[in-house]
Amino acid sequence: MGPLFAGVAAAIWWTDGTPILFRHTRVGLKGRLFRLCKFRTMIPDAESKGPAITIAADRRVTQTGRWLRRYKLDELPQLWNVLVGDMSMVGARPETPCFVDTADTRWTELLSARPGLTDPATLAFRDEEALLAGQEDQEQFYRESVLPAKLDLSLKYQQTRTLLTDTRVLALTLLSCLRPGATASPGLVDRIPRETSP
Repeated sequence: MGPLFAGVAAAIWWTDGTPILFRHTRVGLKGRLFRLCKFRTMIPDAESKGPAITIAADRRVTQTGRWLRRYKLDELPQLWNVLVGDMSMVGARPETPCFVDTADTRWTELLSARPGLTDPATLAFRDEEALLAGQEDQEQFYRESVLPAKLDLSLKYQQTRTLLTDTRVLALTLLSCLRPGATASPGLVDRIPRETSP
């Protein structure tokens, strides 16, 4: 894993300079804020130059960044977040504070567990950036349509997950990273929590 980290860091430094890493505030277990780590895939100070979400063909994404995002290599530094206890391997993806509504009981329940690197919602919405790109108001569409669907799917999985289903989610995630065009079908994703139902 070390050589992979070094190779990605070198590619970013060579093509785009520093910083190598990008840190962003996310909401974690019981609403605690933490700093999520990623390899930088956008221009410096990108947050001040566009919306809070990233869409396909976003001009703020660098050439190297597009390749890293395609294979999800930009997510590798989050293994540090797992190591220090901010995240787990499997769990709902951590959201930015502006999209978390603690008045919604779904958020209260979801935040009773650590967020994770991947879960069925992550797989189902792997091509989220392309989906958002076709909308007139991307942030509104994300907040009103995409986020509720992700919440429901993540919460359903959290309520029924087992070691076996977590292992299957990790395997499907690895497959989707190695073969970006072979994303998990909705049927595969939906079947994971149902298999654990009584």
